[in-house]
Amino acid sequence: MTGSPRILLVRLSAIGDIVFASPLVATFRRTYPQAHIAWLVQPEYRAILELHPDLDEVIAWPIHKWRELRHRHRFGGLAREIGAFRKRLRSRRFDLTLDLQGLLKSGLLTYLSGARERIGLGSREGSRWLMTRVVPRGGDKARIGSEYLFLAQDLGLPTHDFSMVVPYGPEAAAFARGLIEREGLSGGFAVICPFTTRPQKHWIEPRWAELSERLRAEKGLPVVVLGGPGDREAAGRIRDLAGGRAIDLAGKTTLLQAAAMIDRSTLLVGVDTGLSHMGIAFGRPSLLLFGATCPYLDTTRADARVLYHRLDCSPCRRRPTCDGAFTCMRSIQVDAVLNTAKDLLGRTA
Repeated sequence: MTGSPRILLVRLSAIGDIVFASPLVATFRRTYPQAHIAWLVQPEYRAILELHPDLDEVIAWPIHKWRELRHRHRFGGLAREIGAFRKRLRSRRFDLTLDLQGLLKSGLLTYLSGARERIGLGSREGSRWLMTRVVPRGGDKARIGSEYLFLAQDLGLPTHDFSMVVPYGPEAAAFARGLIEREGLSGGFAVICPFTTRPQKHWIEPRWAELSERLRAEKGLPVVVLGGPGDREAAGRIRDLAGGRAIDLAGKTTLLQAAAMIDRSTLLVGVDTGLSHMGIAFGRPSLLLFGATCPYLDTTRADARVLYHRLDCSPCRRRPTCDGAFTCMRSIQVDAVLNTAKDLLGRTA
């Protein structure tokens, strides 16, 4: 491609995967300064892209409306909605669309874009037949975001600064400043991100509480709990187990407000969830606890590490075989987490 190409990136979800893929935007911009670069995403995740300085447009896939029409058996209405969305995409006249998700749903949307060149990353579920070219998920699998780096290299894009970006803007920054002042956190604080969609990726609630108390007592770091609306009950249990001293923000922030708090934190400890990966994107000392999944071990940063105890069944991903024991996560002890956190902070235990 030359001149001013029109480029569409398709990565519909979820938070962590979008953050991993975010360096592609800047590397396309460096290569094609005059390009029109857009990103197609599910509406609940668009906030983490809308303020990206190198994106010209964020397009929300109206998945929830489509699902509602299908659920109500309004197939004629669904067909009209799909047709209207197809027309909307094709009006952009994209030259290149990249399916970064590699699933059938993302492949179909890539095809609907009408781009002459459609490149799929590790396309599966039959989506490869909707692409003009497929690039394997290559690179060093132990490295964070390695598949996107490999794709950039395969496309001949510059990768000397392949950094993740999570722009959150002045409103979220003001929220974080105000909360830090009100809660007396200006001397530093730790963020914990204990929640994700799959129970096999969770650590043990009493251990989160013990870690919170020891971070406060031994390192002078009050703890802020982050999570979504569906995590409020579990966050409340952790807060109560920690003697009510943890600051519970689960379900009380927007995604960008949570990002701003992470950016201002002294330390982040979390499981394999999108908010945890933001700690690495922001260059904060970060410790991630992996068990059922192991998306990476090489964080590319000296101040970010992964604790992971590989078992014969690891990683089981979505199909645990331990009957709910989740031994991989239970094998991670509070002392190990605390000692590693202290090392990351560069302080004497």
